[in-house]
Amino acid sequence: MTKKSRFLQTPVEPFAVEAGLTADEILTRMERISFQGRNLATAHRVWLKMLDDDVTIFLGMAGALSAGGLRLIVAHLISNRYVDCLVSTGANLYHDLHETRGQRHYIGSPHSDDTALAEDRIDRVYDTYADEEEFIGNDNWIADFAASLEPRAYTTREFLHLLGGHLWDTTGRDGILTAAYRAKVPIFCPAIADSSIGMGLSQARQKRAGAGAIDIIGDIVESANLIIRRPRTASVVLGGGTPKNFINQASVQAEFYSPEVTGHLYAVQIVTDVPHFGGASGASLEEAESWGKLAADSARASVQVDATIALPILATALASSAPPILARRQVPAFTLASRVMTIDGQTVPSDRFEDVNEPAV
Repeated sequence: MTKKSRFLQTPVEPFAVEAGLTADEILTRMERISFQGRNLATAHRVWLKMLDDDVTIFLGMAGALSAGGLRLIVAHLISNRYVDCLVSTGANLYHDLHETRGQRHYIGSPHSDDTALAEDRIDRVYDTYADEEEFIGNDNWIADFAASLEPRAYTTREFLHLLGGHLWDTTGRDGILTAAYRAKVPIFCPAIADSSIGMGLSQARQKRAGAGAIDIIGDIVESANLIIRRPRTASVVLGGGTPKNFINQASVQAEFYSPEVTGHLYAVQIVTDVPHFGGASGASLEEAESWGKLAADSARASVQVDATIALPILATALASSAPPILARRQVPAFTLASRVMTIDGQTVPSDRFEDVNEPAV
């Protein structure tokens, strides 16, 4: 074998068009093409591997994915336990609540007359429209619910579980919040103030003193304790942002208190940002390894593509390829309806870390 021949082992296979291929079959063929197509096919394989291993799978969700039509895909992933914990921006949860309450987003244009839209109180997200008056109604609905709760501090995980339950009780409709409530999957929203859910919570304080109090630091403690309890973890990230970093920092924080935590064993990210501007959203998975966020031997795939392109293909492929694995998967079991979450019967406190290095008292 010549020196260079060791690099020339596996040829690219041109993609042959064939009618009737499933998404799973398409991605299998894409494993032998190049660029982001191959990366998407690799992401499919990595997700299957994490489902077939004893790991807790975190899903991070940023961007305008709910407004952009992907909310029921995420609900499907939650209901069928392709993932075990969601970390989301507040906007995605708010736009999910908007549609679960029977309202809609509308096909628009990025070339709209925004002055005319503002006059008609229409909000634009690139090529998608929504009714500002309906958003005001959502804010008031959230405020009324928050004001009805006991006036104390809630982690976002506890508050969003209660909100999802109220949304299910009042609508009976599928969505991200209602799917997570019914499947007992925790949702964290570390930047909840940066959303219309935060605005609704602020309005709750106008209705009742002490309402709308969110314990963001409790989220950090609780998410790290979750990983201390189950140190084998995996991460799937859609769009970077705060959710991506929150999932990764939970692993780093947990490692500070437990030597069993070594970083995520599997990682998939679907992002449009690039690493060379230094932002966390575009940071490579290799960079994450330098921080201890990923294990050195982790299986990983990074796909630089719009999630509205990648996720429908990937989720549809998983719907064909994953059911035998899901049938035998032992998912972590949560209780979520009170201040203290449990996982597999073990408490997951939000007030202090479970320091396994501390001597027993």
